[in-house]
Amino acid sequence: MAVAASVPDTQVTTSPGRWGQLIFGIICMVMIANLQYGWTLFVNPMDQKYHWGRASIQFAFTLFVLAETWLVPFEGYLIDKFGPRVMIFLSGILVAAAWVINAYADSLPLLYAGAVIGGIGAGIIYGGAVGNALKWFPDHRGLAAGLTAAGFGAGSALTIIPIAYVIQSTGPIAVFNGVIPGGNLAFDIAGGYQSAFFWFGIGQGVIVLIFSLFLRAPEAGEVPTVVSVRQSRRERSPVETLSTPIFYVMYAMFVMVGAGGLMATAQLAPIAKDFGVDKIPVSLIGLTLPALTFALSIDRVLNGICRPFFGWVSDNIGRENTMFIAFFVEGVGIYALLQFANQPLYFVLLSGVVFFAWGEIYSLFPAMCTDLYGKKYATTNYGLLYTAKGTAALLVPLANVVYDASGKSWTAVFIVAAVLNIIAALMALLVLKPMRKRFVEHS
Repeated sequence: MAVAASVPDTQVTTSPGRWGQLIFGIICMVMIANLQYGWTLFVNPMDQKYHWGRASIQFAFTLFVLAETWLVPFEGYLIDKFGPRVMIFLSGILVAAAWVINAYADSLPLLYAGAVIGGIGAGIIYGGAVGNALKWFPDHRGLAAGLTAAGFGAGSALTIIPIAYVIQSTGPIAVFNGVIPGGNLAFDIAGGYQSAFFWFGIGQGVIVLIFSLFLRAPEAGEVPTVVSVRQSRRERSPVETLSTPIFYVMYAMFVMVGAGGLMATAQLAPIAKDFGVDKIPVSLIGLTLPALTFALSIDRVLNGICRPFFGWVSDNIGRENTMFIAFFVEGVGIYALLQFANQPLYFVLLSGVVFFAWGEIYSLFPAMCTDLYGKKYATTNYGLLYTAKGTAALLVPLANVVYDASGKSWTAVFIVAAVLNIIAALMALLVLKPMRKRFVEHS
């Protein structure tokens, strides 16, 4: 239940520029969305070209997520200390370089190097943008974190179809002819997955460079001091945060829920192919697309919408109550997808349910973390919690191992993911909620 609380301060003004800060952060998040959510489109083409095997290729995805998450505490400390502008500017260079490397990668070590570089860049942007939103909006922390995270969750929705088109194209997709001093300029942009990596990587990095220049942390008196969700009045350092038991309860829940969503993100294309629905046309809302392309597009939209939606809900009914609802729906959705994945329409709809009920962890957990530990070290403290996503990513290659060991069946993988979500839902009410109440009262 939401409880009104007033945090003492000498000023109560609100900067109108905080909405601009939120928008700039969201734009940067949109530009790194494809690094994670567009990855599944590249898996099969790379395997067809080099025959490395899905498990070996998906290890690059795991390395990306590990680099994206486990370094965020260190990166967050630098952002908290020096501000987001410089760090995010540098990360724009990294995310562009990562996909350029992937475009030329003709060996697994080079592919893995690109994954690590991309993960470092994406982690800086993710931690910096979310941390900045948490600091600027203490009165709507769930909503602000959700909107920012939505940029990452739904940011690839508009580019999924163009990327898929470039990957599937075998000839030139664009031809440039022009005149430059001293001669003519003429070149083609060829199709294929390597071209998609190269051109989209460059474009995404350049846009991050531009909008990073406008980011800054709030100064005294620029944020409101009246909030609707009970929050701790004490600013806790990262060391103090790690000494509290409630942190590890949140960490365990994050891993449980995150694993299923990451598995679906990385494996959706192989799952669709194995169930034989990837290329079957599906008609919805006046559109007809192959089931996999339709699912990826809808999933990105719903994965983005759910983050501010559930963040807003948590600002009004409490974080733990919202977690219970979302995690329970996620568990049911994963099990239902297992039962009906061989039917193209249900594959599209149920994958949308899974992503809608999963993405909210990226608004609920940062909001809860900052409610508990304060905004001074918000980026660093949430960075510590965000490493749970990296831990969950370790289970993604394991899904392939279980799939192979069970006779090319996804049944065991889906059931485990569904059960973990149900357990996390119960933990939200029975464990986390009473612990949070005692923690805040003590603070």
